[in-house]
Amino acid sequence: MGVESSGLKRQRYPMPDFVKSALDERGLMEAYRQRPAYQQNDYIGWIVRAKRQETKESRLRQMLDELERGGVYMNMKHAASEKK
Repeated sequence: MGVESSGLKRQRYPMPDFVKSALDERGLMEAYRQRPAYQQNDYIGWIVRAKRQETKESRLRQMLDELERGGVYMNMKHAASEKK
């Protein structure tokens, strides 16, 4: 289920190519897609709204690390995504 079909009422952010590439390179696209639509959208919006390139890169790394670890979302515990 993608963000487009989720029924989100807030602004929806399209996935930039650099985020897609990073997810593909780390093999995390499926982990990303398993997250709820609001989390997908929040991650993308949080990354693209950064003004400095260094901040975008830092936020992207955090998202990738959280998807890889599981059990965390934006530095908060997220039991639904814990790796079994």
